[in-house]
Amino acid sequence: MDKMVAYCGLTCTDCPAYVATQANDWAGLEHVAAQWREQFNAPEITASVIRCDGCLAVGKRLSGYCTTCQIRACAMDFKVATCAHCEMYACDILKAFLAEAPGAKVTLDAIRQTLQ
Repeated sequence: MDKMVAYCGLTCTDCPAYVATQANDWAGLEHVAAQWREQFNAPEITASVIRCDGCLAVGKRLSGYCTTCQIRACAMDFKVATCAHCEMYACDILKAFLAEAPGAKVTLDAIRQTLQ
């Protein structure tokens, strides 16, 4: 499977919800949903809500949060492959997210290095 990096720098293809969706593994989705309900204190998370074809998928299944993600919407508006490709790289919205997801920052910084 090719690696898919979301606009924010998360690697969709490493996400257990994405992996289970692509494998049509309903039991796997149920397991991930149960973990995330507890981890995020979010009883509304169900297997059907987390089915996902990846952040870059247009017109396909997106996990619940991805449909309202400000970073995704912004990157799509600016028509950039990832936030690393944006001239306003590390805007306030992205900085706040990256503070919670340092691995995504490493990914975006590495992409940014290849662009210079």
